[in-house]
Amino acid sequence: MDVTTILTIGAVASVLMLIVGIIVSVRSSRSDVEQRLGDIVEQRTDEDIEEIQRIKTTPVTDWINTRVEGSSFGEKISKSLARADVKMKPGEYIALMIIASFALGVLTWFIGNQNIFVGLIGLIIGPFLPRFYVNNQQNKRLIKFDEQLGDMLNLMVNGLRAGYSTMQAMEAVSKELPPPISDEFFRVVQEMQLGIPMERSLDNLLRRIPSDDLDLVITAINVQREVGGNLAEILDTISYTIRERVRIKGEIRVLTAQVMYSGRFLSMLPVFVIAILYLINREYIMEFFSPTAGICGYIALGLAASLIVGGYFAMNKLGDIEV
Repeated sequence: MDVTTILTIGAVASVLMLIVGIIVSVRSSRSDVEQRLGDIVEQRTDEDIEEIQRIKTTPVTDWINTRVEGSSFGEKISKSLARADVKMKPGEYIALMIIASFALGVLTWFIGNQNIFVGLIGLIIGPFLPRFYVNNQQNKRLIKFDEQLGDMLNLMVNGLRAGYSTMQAMEAVSKELPPPISDEFFRVVQEMQLGIPMERSLDNLLRRIPSDDLDLVITAINVQREVGGNLAEILDTISYTIRERVRIKGEIRVLTAQVMYSGRFLSMLPVFVIAILYLINREYIMEFFSPTAGICGYIALGLAASLIVGGYFAMNKLGDIEV
């Protein structure tokens, strides 16, 4: 069996593992924190919890988790995964990045006529694919959470005026509203039931959902708990402000959508053109890597890539308007 066959089999296996990992992470219903909270609430024995954790872990991801646990890098990954609501551990995420890097590197090496430079490009780009997915999920979840924040405040205000406590009003939010806001407040209620102070539980919520509107709500709740006052009236006033901000943000997203999608389309267009030319006339594209071109071909490709990336971020900056 030659080297090409071995690398091809490895690339196919890596792609399959990557797809399985994404499917498992998307379809998983509960995160590790929720699972542990549920274990304590349901009063399972320590032996049952250890057995569940033993079944859910694998030797590779467990080894990676022990290396990154407690480090700033592992904490950053955990926070990023929590914000995106991706049901993965830091070790699993790092393993996914390694698999994606290897799979894309072998794939580009095989497509690029077994050119080492092309394979290195795929090897470098591969780890950014899971990160791009996580960042995309974070943005979608944050936008959806902000859109639900006004309904959450109305529900809390009505509950407080009906005689509910603040915790009972949050519990009503976790039961009545759809995800993601119901999931997040369910975790807040669970933490409070386990004896964690409300201020700390709300701070944990803000770390998972870095929203300016949510920060305003949490600050109002904490101030009311310190100095007193009518929380229902305070949240009612904040609700109007947040609804107006959400409306303005939605209008800005509509007005800047053309700029954002134009930047994405213009950035992907050269890649599609190169791919089509490679399929139609491979010899023409491979002139960049021919010995006669020397280093000039690599410089031209590097300059083109830098201009594409610079143009993409410039157009995104034009469409990024703070409210």
